[in-house]
Amino acid sequence: MIKANTDIAWLPLYEALSSHVRLHIIDLLAVSPMNVKELAEALGLSSAIVTMHIRKLEKANLIETKMVRKQGGTHKICTLAEQHIEIELPHHTREVKKMHESTVPIGHYTEYEVHPTCGIATVEKVIGQFDDPRFFLEPERMNAGILWFGRGYVEYKIPNYLLPGQRPSAFELVLELGSEAPGYNPNWLSDISFSLNGTTIGKWTSPGDYGDTRGKFSPSWWQGNLNQYGLLKVIRVQEDGTFVDGQQVSDTSVQQITLDRNHWTLRIAVDKDAAHVGGLTLYGKGFGNYNQDIMFRVYYEE
Repeated sequence: MIKANTDIAWLPLYEALSSHVRLHIIDLLAVSPMNVKELAEALGLSSAIVTMHIRKLEKANLIETKMVRKQGGTHKICTLAEQHIEIELPHHTREVKKMHESTVPIGHYTEYEVHPTCGIATVEKVIGQFDDPRFFLEPERMNAGILWFGRGYVEYKIPNYLLPGQRPSAFELVLELGSEAPGYNPNWLSDISFSLNGTTIGKWTSPGDYGDTRGKFSPSWWQGNLNQYGLLKVIRVQEDGTFVDGQQVSDTSVQQITLDRNHWTLRIAVDKDAAHVGGLTLYGKGFGNYNQDIMFRVYYEE
């Protein structure tokens, strides 16, 4: 995720987005990687003009390019480098909301139930064997950078640092995830649900399990025929409901979450009776495209 603000250093980003041609290029690359010639044909422009636009998008870190040998020649393949941009506008310090933020490694689950296909790995190696849920109990799981299962759940307990007299005004969950298909499949729907302290807060339908290109941070030994990266999702529970990337997915509000003095219990699941039982892959540090673990934020008021 790009986190920008109004500093002049971000002008290349805003300039890159201020062209309908470059926005069209972003839309095309969201579907699949393309070379300059393919983009030029799709846009009805010359390769020279498209190359100029590509350079602006590269300068803004919105796309990345690499030279690839293909069909007896060398092609400059373009791919999207980011999927989210967050712009922070100036604000007064007194308006900044109070917040507790916890970073949760994906292997630090406290309870689980998983069904094949399934597996778990650190940045050094696969833990145990594929499709054997017993290895989800291995102590090494604490160092996991990726885990996946066909259906079931993983559950995390996160410390509750609120003091007496403080009440939550919003919860926010940021994580990289996708479906779980045998190997990988970009068209593999999966209904992934989220619950907090026993209350279901919402559901997101993952469009697929991605492996067309290597994850930016996946280790070199990770096989190319396996899932490589997911989508970065922001799930937010606030006073008027629950939202995924700004789109409302349920009416569950922050007031409906039962408080526990010591911890928050977060469950991420694919239920066996869901409309799309397409599994779940969670990406943490050392895998995928974002190199981050699960981030959990509690906004509060005195």
